[in-house]
Amino acid sequence: MIETRGLTKRYGRRTVLDGIDITIPAGAFVALFGPNGAGKTTLLKILATLATPNSGTVTVNGWDLKEDPGEIRASIGVVSHSPYVYGELSVEENLRFFGRMFGLKQPGLDERIGHLLSQMGLAHRAGDRPDILSRGMKQRLAIARALLHRPKVLLLDEPHVGLDPKASAVLDRALRLFQKNGGTVIMTTHDLSKGLMMADRLVFLIRGRIARQVDAAGLDEAGLKRMYDSLAAGQNV
Repeated sequence: MIETRGLTKRYGRRTVLDGIDITIPAGAFVALFGPNGAGKTTLLKILATLATPNSGTVTVNGWDLKEDPGEIRASIGVVSHSPYVYGELSVEENLRFFGRMFGLKQPGLDERIGHLLSQMGLAHRAGDRPDILSRGMKQRLAIARALLHRPKVLLLDEPHVGLDPKASAVLDRALRLFQKNGGTVIMTTHDLSKGLMMADRLVFLIRGRIARQVDAAGLDEAGLKRMYDSLAAGQNV
């Protein structure tokens, strides 16, 4: 589903990503760990076609980043620190606007919006503007926006930050259902416990390079923390 080869990104003299090689099969849930400045957000931005690499290749859902960025954008949903919704539109109007941008037609669009509002626990707030919603509700709206066009890939940058337990549980259920239905997820997180709980594959990005990739199965939280601490300190484990 996702493959990068020799992916490199520089900002001025600073190399943020240094020869990233990664292959992620369809239906995988990947937790991307790494300290601040490791390049996690930059990697997601490139996969989302929001940043251009200096060298290397990227394919998403069979589409090449350089040749077919529009096809990639149609295949992905993105959730970051900002919900990327319009404050002057209601919750429902936001979803309708983005649905039209994705080329969704009636009556299917209204049905899809209603389903996602119910799934995200936002049906009772459909007429409200996002600026009066809590952080958790805004994040649920962002997830609904990202899922609206039925993407094959979700790219999530610290999606649980600032969420209360209820909002976090709603997000977790949505992500599990997305994966169960064949979707592929890449999620950056500093929460080792959450990453271990949600993902089936763990990738460690340290100083712009892939330091290690492991399966989550059979790894406990204490072992994961030891592994992360050792890799972040530059030790081989």
